[in-house]
Amino acid sequence: MTAIDTSAAPAPSASDNPKMARVVVTICAMAATLMQALDGTIANVALPHMQGSLSATADQITWVLTSYIVAAAIFTAPVGWFASRFGRKNVFIAAIVGFTVASMLCGLAQSLPQMVVFRLMQGVCGAALVPLSQSLMWDMYPAEQRGQAMAMWGMGVMLGPILGPTLGGWLTDTFDWRWVFYVNVPFGIAATLGLWFFLKGGKRDQDLRFDWIGFGVLSLGLGAFQLMLDRGQQADWFSSTEIVIEAIIAGLGIYLFLVHMLTAKKPFISPAMFVDRNFVAGMVIMFIVGLVLLSSAALLPGYLQRLGGYSVTEAGLLMAPRGIGTMVAMMIAGRLSGRIDARLLMLFGISTMAFTLWLMTGWTPDVSRTDLIWITTLQGFGMGFVFIPLQVVAFATLPGHFRTDGASLFALMRNIGSAIGISIATWLLSVSTATMYSQLGENVTPFNQAYHIGAAGLFYNPNIPMGLAGISAEISRQAEIIAYSNDFMFLFWVSIPAAFALLLMRKPKPHVPTAEETALAME
Repeated sequence: MTAIDTSAAPAPSASDNPKMARVVVTICAMAATLMQALDGTIANVALPHMQGSLSATADQITWVLTSYIVAAAIFTAPVGWFASRFGRKNVFIAAIVGFTVASMLCGLAQSLPQMVVFRLMQGVCGAALVPLSQSLMWDMYPAEQRGQAMAMWGMGVMLGPILGPTLGGWLTDTFDWRWVFYVNVPFGIAATLGLWFFLKGGKRDQDLRFDWIGFGVLSLGLGAFQLMLDRGQQADWFSSTEIVIEAIIAGLGIYLFLVHMLTAKKPFISPAMFVDRNFVAGMVIMFIVGLVLLSSAALLPGYLQRLGGYSVTEAGLLMAPRGIGTMVAMMIAGRLSGRIDARLLMLFGISTMAFTLWLMTGWTPDVSRTDLIWITTLQGFGMGFVFIPLQVVAFATLPGHFRTDGASLFALMRNIGSAIGISIATWLLSVSTATMYSQLGENVTPFNQAYHIGAAGLFYNPNIPMGLAGISAEISRQAEIIAYSNDFMFLFWVSIPAAFALLLMRKPKPHVPTAEETALAME
């Protein structure tokens, strides 16, 4: 059986690779990407069910999410080093096997400590799946087909967070919360077998030494930063000693890492990568895309259920068109990337995304299903037009030996953007709701003529307890409507800088492989 060699950066041309092998490896890479992307959000809806089974408090059960996020953040950056030292095939298969086993163990967990340990293991192994699958897909296809290859790969990355809550809710309601984790097992086994038989092991750098100092300070900084973001809302942010300590450790760790990277002889992340303007601008845009994608995905279910009155299943179905729009846009953008300037495609996508966020600032609970569907579909369409051309432009000029490291940094920037976006959106929603409740409540007085007109009836009669409760509930509802509008406005303004980052990008001239890179690719 002939296998594909993708050990070095610029891969052989498509004509040198068996079509069947390439199709199988592509499917396996997409399955690995989808598993990791789904697991970031699929467990969220099952937390209340886990809480009872694992005998945990509401505060303790959040460690099921925190442990996974922190582990994935820490181990994303060194993926490139592991691939160079041990071989991309070996690391990829080990990561899939570890992720699959950890998923099965999470489903079997009988206590919270067990679940946290297994989720840590899942995060460590899952950190490698997205960057390795991206670099594999890029190297496996020739330049003229890379736009389509990135479209196929991107479906897993973008659709995972969108479809995760819907799939998680269905599995939990239909079967049990443990199936949120068991669902990964068959896909993990299939992906492992496919890569084992169809992906050729490549050359490894046996003399490569690990930068323990750089990894240590970066892990310290990223771990503390993720803990701060994840627990900030529960601990009341900087009024908590815990959050202040985590912020200091995060700042110190990241500062020491930057100093070490610029002064060390062989840091595990090379500063030479950041000379490429397209790559640096791409990281900025990826950060914004991650922030908007996950923040809006986190806000919509609560809006639809609490204010719109939809059930969990209905809310999940109403979010599905967003994923459909993303999928359609990726297929179109993948075909257009080689024909139209990718920067123009991204500008169209950013503009579309910003336009839909602006429309969402005017939503009320009375918004029709039709408006919900076409606006969220258009939003997903815009995101798809940003994501695929971004991969093409950012990596086209990056030297091949930096490609896996670059994919790791892109995944890290997306994860950091998502974590920051969700934390800010949650905090802003809470603060805006409290502020607007206070401001609206000031106007509910016997001297307000509008109050007497609008509050007619027993339910709003301030002279009885039920009436006072009804008034308070209505004020809370109106305050929350305004708070969601403020959040959508925040995401609108955040998306605008992505358009200006396009000005830093140049029309890419593909990197020409050196004689050494060509020789490595042909081994």
